[in-house]
This record gives sequence, structure tokens and C-alpha cells, in this order.
Amino acid sequence: MHLSDIDYDLPQHLIAQHPIEPRDAARLLVDINLNTPHGEPVHRHVSDFVEFVRPGDVVVVNHTRVMPARVILHRASGGGVEALLLEEKDANTAMWETLLRPGGKLKVGEILYSSDDTEFLQVGERTKAGDTFLVRLLGGNVVDQLTKYGSMPLPPYITEVLQDAERYQTVFSHDQKSSAAPTAGLHFTPELLQRIRDVGAAICEVELVVGLDTFKPISVDNPLDHLIHTESYRVPLSTMTACNDAHSSGARVIAIGTTATRALESAAKFGQLEGRTNLFITPGFEWKVVDMMMTNFHMPRTTLLLMIQSFIGTRWRELYEEAVAREYRMLSFGDAMLLARRTD
Repeated sequence: MHLSDIDYDLPQHLIAQHPIEPRDAARLLVDINLNTPHGEPVHRHVSDFVEFVRPGDVVVVNHTRVMPARVILHRASGGGVEALLLEEKDANTAMWETLLRPGGKLKVGEILYSSDDTEFLQVGERTKAGDTFLVRLLGGNVVDQLTKYGSMPLPPYITEVLQDAERYQTVFSHDQKSSAAPTAGLHFTPELLQRIRDVGAAICEVELVVGLDTFKPISVDNPLDHLIHTESYRVPLSTMTACNDAHSSGARVIAIGTTATRALESAAKFGQLEGRTNLFITPGFEWKVVDMMMTNFHMPRTTLLLMIQSFIGTRWRELYEEAVAREYRMLSFGDAMLLARRTD
């Protein structure tokens, strides 16, 4: 493959800077009619999602909650450093994997300070990946520290201030561990979730702790050579059983987002319901669980577009061109697609 295979022209004015209200008012590009491979997609809204759900289907969401993981710090010399806490590595020693920018001149053992000159973290060694550090948090309870000094780690393409931090959380979120939101889930309201249950579908949860790869574009010429970071996942036995039962009865598994998709397919591929996954879903992947996926529109040159191409083939190009032509809102606070997996 070539990087150009997962590249497209994304007009800057289509990158959504604010979440739409209400949540389910976002537009939904629906492409699930496999009887007409080159048929036109349907243009609806997320509030219409329930019309595409059948009795017996299983809708799977990622319940992870986003930490206020972005902290502006400074060195003793006064130079600023932005820290993005990614994942706790050792609770006993308060050791975290952290992205530090700029990080080129930081020294092992150096202390970084918060805005009120409180010691916040001690810089450790770089990780094997080379682009993050192991740091030791100072000053006591991590949640209290992040609540006091942290902010929502919005993607860098969102440049405007988010007035309500809860709009970067799903309504079903709990277990605050992630450094980015599972954005497809942002569109759901309690009322829409109830309407899904009312048609006879089940809603089940998984957890995938969203980390660095959400922020990291592919930079190598061949996307298949990209080094993907591992992420922690957990699929409850009840969720996997529900998915298997749905398939046995001819119903479908509908994953809400690429993170729920990665958790389900990791559990199926590795035969483990929880652990760390380095699953890299690329064209030719053997899908085992997910039949339909709801997902936002993604940045060019990312692993997420590779997953979408694995799911529906190069059809994604036609759909993205259609979405851009119709001025869909793009990326994390943007609109969504509902896709059926293609085998052609």
C-alpha cells in the first residue's frame, strides 16, 4: 500500500469545532444496502438510527470516560511543556505513560511544575516507542491533581474552547481512563438508547482505553509498516455471549465506533476477553464479530481509515467524496456514517 491510498482532501471549514445540539441531531450517512453495491447512500440523522436496527441485534458501545489529561506545565527554567497523560502504568509508584511536548531537551529526573509552581511530575525514560515518556506524578491523588490542573485533551484540529466538558463524554461513560473520546458514541442520548431497546435490540458495553494512536497520523510511506501502539481493552463475557447469540439467530452486531470494534475483534482474534491489544486492522483482515459499524469521519492518513477500508473496501472514497460535497461536518465533533461490512 501507499500513503496516498488513505489520503483525501479535507476542507478545513468542514472540521467541526463544536458539538451539535442535541447530540442526535448530527447527520448520518447510511450505506448498508449490500444488494446494490454501487447504490446511493441514504442521508439521515443519528436520531433515525433506530430505523436501521432490527429485533435481536446487539449494539455495542465503548463505555470509557475521558480524563482531563492535558496539563500545561513548565520547567524550572520557565520553558513551557504540554503533558498529555495517556495511561497509568503502575498505581503504586504513580507511573504514567505521557506525551510531553516539546520533549527534546527534557532530562531524566527533571521536575515539571504546574501553573502555581507545584511540583507535578518527574520525567523518566522514553518508552520503547520513542515518542512518549514514563513519568512519575507528584503531589498525591491523581484524580484530584487532574481535576485541579488538567483540561479536556481535545484533538489539535479543534482550536475553539469547549464550553461544556461533558460534551466530550458519552452519556454512557464511566471508568475515567482515556485520553480521547470514543467519538461515535457522543451522538447518543438516553432517549435514543431507550428507543433502540424498545425495538428489541440489546445494548452491551465494552471498554477500550483510547490512547495515542487516536492522535498519531501515519508517517511511513507504506501504511502497513506503521507502528501501532497497544491499548487496554475488556470485553465482558456477557457482551461476547450476546454477540455470539445474535449471530446464531441471524441477527447482527453493530459496533458504535472504531474503538468498540477494535475491542470486539481483539477478543475474538486473540481468544482473550481482556488485556492489551496491538491489533492493526488493515485490508484483508478476517472479521469475526462486527457486521455493522457507526463511525465518525476520520482524518486522512490514519489507521482508522485503514480499518474503514478493511470494512467496506475502497467504497469509503465515494462516501467521503459524497460527504464533502454535501458539507457534512467532519472529525470528532462532526457527523457520522452507518456502514455494513462488505465482502465483495
